[in-house]
Amino acid sequence: MTSPARTSLARIVARVVLGAFLLVAGTAHLTVARAEFAAQVPAWLPLDSDVVVVASGVVELVLGAALVFLGRYRVQVGWVVAAFFVAIFPGNIAQYVDGVSAFGLDTDGVRLTRLFFQPVLVVWALWSTGAWRDRAALRERTALRS
Repeated sequence: MTSPARTSLARIVARVVLGAFLLVAGTAHLTVARAEFAAQVPAWLPLDSDVVVVASGVVELVLGAALVFLGRYRVQVGWVVAAFFVAIFPGNIAQYVDGVSAFGLDTDGVRLTRLFFQPVLVVWALWSTGAWRDRAALRERTALRS
């Protein structure tokens, strides 16, 4: 059975920093920036925007804590965090298309530029956890458990 490769200090630091970022963002969802986040919920989403903000804040807290404290499960957590960043991307697109100002994103150019940072977050999650690099080892471990 193949086990995930050891993680470099750079990856560990990047993983913890990303986790801290998510913990701060999740806390902001539930407290000081709730209205700003609500403004970013797409109008086409058939859910109450406050429910979406609270739920995504809780998810960010869980994912942030997992990145920081669950190093043993870093590969699985990396895939989940990357999927989360992909899942929230339509909200960023809607913010650009609808011209919604929030968090200082008050021009179309700034909102468009922000869209290019979402893939960076996906890559950051996959690289810092070694998820992409260690995907074969994860597949093998999962197959053995089945």
